[in-house]
Amino acid sequence: LKDQFDNLDKHTQWGIDFLEKYAKFVKERIEIEQNYAKQLRNLVKKYCPKRSPKDEEPRFTSCIAFFNILNELNDYAGQREVVAEEMGHRVYGELMRYSHDLKTERKMHLQEGRKAQQYLDMCWKQMDNSKKKFERECREAEKAQQSYERLDNDTNATKADVEKAKQQLNLRTHMADENKNEYAAQLQNFNGEQHKHYYIVIPQIYKQLQEMDERRTIKLSECYKGFADSERKVIPIISKCLEGMILAAKSVDEHRDSQLVIDCFKSGFEPPGDFPFEDYSQNIYRTISDGTISTPKQEGMRIDSKTTVGKAKGKLWLFGKKPKPQSPPLTPTSLYTSSTPNGSQYPIFSIEPVHYCMSDIKTGKPRIPSFRSLKRGYFHLQGPALEDFSHLPPEQRRKKLQQRIDELNRELQKETDQKDALIKMKDVYEKNPQMGDPSSLQPKLTETMSNMDRLRMEIHKNEAWLSEVEGKVAARSDRRHSSDINHLVTQGRESPEGSYTDDANQEVRGPPQQHAHPTEFDDEFEDDDPLPAIGHCKAIYPFDGHNEGTLAMKEGEILYIIEEDKGDGWTRARRHNGEEGYVPTSYIDVTLEKNSKGA
Repeated sequence: LKDQFDNLDKHTQWGIDFLEKYAKFVKERIEIEQNYAKQLRNLVKKYCPKRSPKDEEPRFTSCIAFFNILNELNDYAGQREVVAEEMGHRVYGELMRYSHDLKTERKMHLQEGRKAQQYLDMCWKQMDNSKKKFERECREAEKAQQSYERLDNDTNATKADVEKAKQQLNLRTHMADENKNEYAAQLQNFNGEQHKHYYIVIPQIYKQLQEMDERRTIKLSECYKGFADSERKVIPIISKCLEGMILAAKSVDEHRDSQLVIDCFKSGFEPPGDFPFEDYSQNIYRTISDGTISTPKQEGMRIDSKTTVGKAKGKLWLFGKKPKPQSPPLTPTSLYTSSTPNGSQYPIFSIEPVHYCMSDIKTGKPRIPSFRSLKRGYFHLQGPALEDFSHLPPEQRRKKLQQRIDELNRELQKETDQKDALIKMKDVYEKNPQMGDPSSLQPKLTETMSNMDRLRMEIHKNEAWLSEVEGKVAARSDRRHSSDINHLVTQGRESPEGSYTDDANQEVRGPPQQHAHPTEFDDEFEDDDPLPAIGHCKAIYPFDGHNEGTLAMKEGEILYIIEEDKGDGWTRARRHNGEEGYVPTSYIDVTLEKNSKGA
């Protein structure tokens, strides 16, 4: 390799180019990993739910599993970013630094080689110049010798010419000897420098270039290994991400999802009741058979069926109009006959005619729907939800109120802890005045106490609403259970005709039967039974009362209070003539009676 300096120059340049080529490959791989991780994160962000309140978060196991898979995929994207970062720091960055150092080292070695070669060339030129000068002086000395010999042999030449030619010969001979000595010295010096160049300087430079190239090869090997290690380090975490996805898939429970749907949409409403049997054959005189006992038909107690049918109109129900069960008309079959021990018989009226008459009396005045229904209609047009969630079905309203009470209790606990901390800090300040002024904590303590009072009032108000909802749900459940029992008893004791059996021996008078029809009003209507007055009020301002369910009043008019304001700004009142409705609380001066519940 002593004469292959140019080839080594090309080879080392190729090695550096290959190193940079591999560094470019790693850089593009890093960009691929970064773009892949970015696209994965964008995909996760696209399909992740927006930040929503707790009560709106999906609770279905399939949704939770999908979101867990998205979280695992997001972690997987993070591991791809780790791979890119590791490759960039351990491989690409190291390659670029080493390439810069390699170029600097190669440049230095090549410069040293070129300097040595230039020095050798300079020595050769000096030797060559001395050689040429020695050769020229030798030729001049030969010419001077020939001229001296020619003049010395010439008899016609003068003695002065011969002496002059002799002096010239001696001068040229002396100069030739000096150039000979100089040439010999330059030759010896060149030979030494040439030996040193080819046996010491150039081999040392070539050895340095060889070590540099070997280090480049080793560095490439280390980068190849680091490239693979960057991927291998994240394999355990990626495996955990995949295992998390599998566990999320196994956590899907179809039965739980179905139960969540049931709980979510469970309204608490009762299904529509059975349509009662309306006997239009009461006008037909039935013949009295020998084996039956009957009572004369009472014309005065017959009720027109149109009245009962009309009562079921005008009431909204879950699936349109809810059929209102009617009480049966007063007929001979509504009368029972009992025998006394002496054999005499006397008619016994059942409770059904009385119930019917009371229902008829109640329907004599127009029904006043509750203000809750008015509020629902208003907020249906004006806004989404009410504070007491009265726009929701009973079961959903109960859940919402319970959630709000839990949240308020948590806030109250935080305020309580803050109050305790402020009190302790105030005690510390009072014992150690240098630590702080105790009076500076009073505004914050007052604010905390105010917040606690406000939260307690909110909790009390929501608990009242919750008790109201739970009471109504329980009442409906009890009424339905009692109605079902009465319906079964009625079917077991009465004959298909609705009176009694044909066998006189089996006829025993039972207790008064009640019709097993559902309650007349659901959650959207209040009971029509007259409510007791709990106080009175005086109208401060006049009120027109154009909306349905409201009560018009004049300034100074005295009204009975039958239901307090529940926080919605309306109070239920009644006139002396029995007309009821809602009036604005701010329009009246309310005076509640003591022991109003028993008034």
